Amino acid sequence: MQTKIAEPLKQIPHIQEAESILRKCVHCGFCLATCPTYNLTGNELDSPRGRIYLLKQLFEGNPVSRITQQHLDNCLTCRACETTCPSNVQYHRLMEIGSPLVDQNVPRTLKQRLLRTAILNILPYRNRFTPLLRTAQAFRPLLPKSLNNKVPVRKKLKTHKAKTSTDNTPRKMLLLEGCVQPGIDPDINAAATRVLAQLGISLITTPKAGCCGALSYHLNQQADGLDFMRRNIDAWWPLIEQGCEAIVMTASGCGTTVKEYGKLLKNDPVYADKAQRVSSLTQDLVEVLSREPLEPLAISPTSSLAFQCPCSLQHGQGLTGTVEALLTRMGFELKPVSDNHLCCGSAGTYSIFQPELADQLRQKKLQALDNSGADQYVSANIGCISHLSEGTHHSVKHWIQIVDTALKHTA
Repeated sequence: MQTKIAEPLKQIPHIQEAESILRKCVHCGFCLATCPTYNLTGNELDSPRGRIYLLKQLFEGNPVSRITQQHLDNCLTCRACETTCPSNVQYHRLMEIGSPLVDQNVPRTLKQRLLRTAILNILPYRNRFTPLLRTAQAFRPLLPKSLNNKVPVRKKLKTHKAKTSTDNTPRKMLLLEGCVQPGIDPDINAAATRVLAQLGISLITTPKAGCCGALSYHLNQQADGLDFMRRNIDAWWPLIEQGCEAIVMTASGCGTTVKEYGKLLKNDPVYADKAQRVSSLTQDLVEVLSREPLEPLAISPTSSLAFQCPCSLQHGQGLTGTVEALLTRMGFELKPVSDNHLCCGSAGTYSIFQPELADQLRQKKLQALDNSGADQYVSANIGCISHLSEGTHHSVKHWIQIVDTALKHTA
């Protein structure tokens, strides 16, 4: 795509990268078929191709409006378009560069600013989020139905112990606890710890590591997002220097972001090399287990599964089919889910800011899961699990919890 960046914008960081990305787009339209919002609205400006055109207008110095902002806000950043694109257009980077510029030109309403401020000051901090969640859960029966459905039922840790390794020096890996996952479902990380313990792998957490930075970064508070990333690197670095084997992610959304630390901090003279090292060590839980011999795990599957593959796992990390392959290898019956490449509507904070579109996408996803005929629905990201659970009485869990339940644990 031929582009001429406006002179006043040429000094803006990453603008040359944006121009390079724009020039790769040939407007072929392959992205239209895989864009969830375009499939819902039928509006070209709610497609990657349309949004790229809007950003091109911005970079060329043309005025932008609240309509421009709304079409960009409607984007889930699911990155399905990137998986489909024959020209390898890094659409998400274009959004990361362009969206903050739109916000600078189009001030948000007071209501939007207040909501964003509340989210940015609560969700990334588990010591703030979890107490508020517990309070809401305590009063959940008294809340009106519209709010009651938004508050997840409190989930408790399982009490049984995992069989531990007999090796005095088991393999050690770091585990990112995250910001909202420990409050919403603390058993996910506990289940991962129990399963890996049976393979002689010890998962280590450090309280100084928290939010991966994605929440702030994707709400156009990119400086804050980078600070979260630096804090995590500082928290992990001593253990990395001690020979920690990997950094394990049980939330695929976090994994996508941490794997990109190296790119996002490449111009930081202090953190660039460390960030690249962190990214190279980061693995989704399925990557860790897929390489391990499964014979030590005594698994007794009792139900058929339908796996909702998060966009962050398949489009962000390129791990389509890996969870399904692992679960099949373990003896589980996997039921096919139609249109599994399409987003469920969670997309980080998207379901908060765009509830109508998010609800429509959730209903489509739940219908596909129902049509599979599976006994149990599973996913790999806490955002997807929470979003889908809000719309159904059917249990939705992390796949590692199902594996953990199927194991014959010995104390």
